[in-house]
Amino acid sequence: MKFEKVKGLNDEKFRRLSGTKRTTFDKMVSILRESDRMKKIKGRRKSKLSIEDMLLMTLEYLREYRTYFHTRPELLTLPLPLYQ
Repeated sequence: MKFEKVKGLNDEKFRRLSGTKRTTFDKMVSILRESDRMKKIKGRRKSKLSIEDMLLMTLEYLREYRTYFHTRPELLTLPLPLYQ
């Protein structure tokens, strides 16, 4: 989902979608902008997505990604084989 569509959501719906508060999201964007500025000094091609879009896509993926911890909790109790 593009950030332009999400920009109009209230704070509760934005947090439900991204998993972060809007203020936290804005701080992340400012950190990423500084990093991107430093990379462009070294000569990097322009990205097709905005920083906001890339961050939102990453946060949505991490929010929806299910790990073995969620899907198979019984695997956590199994003893792991030790290789010697």
